[in-house]
Amino acid sequence: MRVNEQGRQYTDREDRALSVSKLVRRMRNILEIEIGELWVEGEVSNMRMQASGHAYFSLKDEKSQISCAMFGAKRREGWQALEDGAKVRVFGEVTIYEARGTAQLVVKRVESAGQGDLQARFEALKRKLQEEGLFAAGEKKALPKFPKTIGLVTSPTGAALQDMMNVLSRRAPWVTAVLYPVAVQGKGAERGIARAIEQLGEAEKYGMPQCDVLIVGRGGGSLEDLWNFNEEIVARAIHACPIPVVSAVGHEIDFTIADFVADERAPTPSAAAELVVPDGEELGLRVKRMGESLKRPVLEALRRGEDVLRYARRGVMARGAEKALREPVLRMDELRGRLGQVVKDRLNEAEAEARDHRASWKMLHPLVIVERRREGLAQIQMRLKHGMERRVEGCEAKLARLGGLVKALGPESAFERGFSITFGPDGKVVRSPEEVKEGDALETMTKGGVVGSTVD
Repeated sequence: MRVNEQGRQYTDREDRALSVSKLVRRMRNILEIEIGELWVEGEVSNMRMQASGHAYFSLKDEKSQISCAMFGAKRREGWQALEDGAKVRVFGEVTIYEARGTAQLVVKRVESAGQGDLQARFEALKRKLQEEGLFAAGEKKALPKFPKTIGLVTSPTGAALQDMMNVLSRRAPWVTAVLYPVAVQGKGAERGIARAIEQLGEAEKYGMPQCDVLIVGRGGGSLEDLWNFNEEIVARAIHACPIPVVSAVGHEIDFTIADFVADERAPTPSAAAELVVPDGEELGLRVKRMGESLKRPVLEALRRGEDVLRYARRGVMARGAEKALREPVLRMDELRGRLGQVVKDRLNEAEAEARDHRASWKMLHPLVIVERRREGLAQIQMRLKHGMERRVEGCEAKLARLGGLVKALGPESAFERGFSITFGPDGKVVRSPEEVKEGDALETMTKGGVVGSTVD
């Protein structure tokens, strides 16, 4: 037994100190035994998916946060719900990560518990500004092809500034970069960002160089780190800026309200610098190619001119003027004779055509046409007269035949043979005695006339 300075007795065993690893292991055992597996609800922050397939993130609420790990995340149920700002319920085991001695929640299952507070604010502002038309394509301004001065709204100490300056100096060393240093993270940083955009947009008013385009951005981070670029004051400052604005916030997977309002969105600050300026080396090559393409036809034309001049010196210019003109004069005389013959032949053809036309026009004279029509009309009249006479003669013969037939079949032939016809008071033929009665007046037609009688 020993006595310490306070007079307490202790053994040698109690006096031995624990190693850090043993202490951490004891803490781990206590947490795993006393707490074990349970459900925890909170908001996802700083989500990272590793190439190994493991997911690391923080789960937080208003007061605290805890580190989480989900091994083989894509094989676990509900892993798709893990994204910055999402509100989730996770099932896992509380433990200690011995290498760092920090508490950790090893997640085995995830369920969505609704939107996180930041995500909800993000979606609400996005809907509001979209309804106001701040995201409309018609509101976007085109970037200048060859800007001379570029405004940079970013942190003066961040890696984003160095990345952009490296790209600008490499691609377009003639460009002037104007830095407006601002805080890109923390409370109230959004007001400084909005003020910088406003003043660079009206640079002359504030005594600064006039910029052709602005790059507003910062490096990557969690949803909370990038939140200043999701504030309404920044969005409205970008929309009101009279010069084009490129948003370059975070990494390629990060999206902020500033990205939707800006005239162009770049996935990273370096990409934004490449977007706003052309590649100087490529421009030089293009100019060189254009110069060569312009020089080539000029040189070709000069070579052709030299060839023509050389041939002329060897040919026409090598002989006297009389010899040089002799052949063209002979050719001119030959052409003159051929031309005269062609003109004469053409005139003869034209006269023949005129005679043919005059002959055909004579046959088409109105008096000739009227005379031919008159002769045709006389022939038609003659044929009509002969036809009518033949028709009348035929009708008379037919009438005579019908008259003889009527005489042969009519009542007159019967009268000749002594027959008569009696008509009753109604004018109808009496065929039997039953058709008349006493006192009826009758008329009897005979060959010599009509005899009246009364029935008695």
